[in-house]
Amino acid sequence: MHVGGNRPKLSIAKTTREKLWDLVGAGSYAGMIGLLVMTWTSLPDKVPAHYNLTEITRWGSKYELLILPAIGLMLGLSFHVLEKFPEVHNYPERLNESNARAFYLNSRQMLNVMKNTFVLVFALLAFETVAIAMGWVKGMFEWFLPVVLIGMMAPIVEALLKRRKIT
Repeated sequence: MHVGGNRPKLSIAKTTREKLWDLVGAGSYAGMIGLLVMTWTSLPDKVPAHYNLTEITRWGSKYELLILPAIGLMLGLSFHVLEKFPEVHNYPERLNESNARAFYLNSRQMLNVMKNTFVLVFALLAFETVAIAMGWVKGMFEWFLPVVLIGMMAPIVEALLKRRKIT
């Protein structure tokens, strides 16, 4: 098989890990929607709308909160579609018929974790925003940015390390 050539389309069942991550993502999304529905009428008109590393830099309409589930849904659906077609992902030149299954699974699992992590991040951001707006907490969660950065980078690093071992 050569680079840019027709790659095989393989049917690879979802792993238990992928199914668990999908539950995390779906549960996070449902929780975000539930939180917004339950608190909507109690939310003040102005809620935190932008943050920097340590403080709120802009307040906006509570309707801006609707952007969070919209972006979470768009990212989730986009990554879900990409998961279905691992043959179009980017691979090293050593991809061939004998290792395609391993590369496809590696790439698909990375996208699965990233997809569900993105959805989880938007759900946590919605929770943080609602918690501040409702006065449940006094300020931002200092751990939020480090957790987000680690959560975004960890699946990429893990997949690349595993990918190096595929022969």
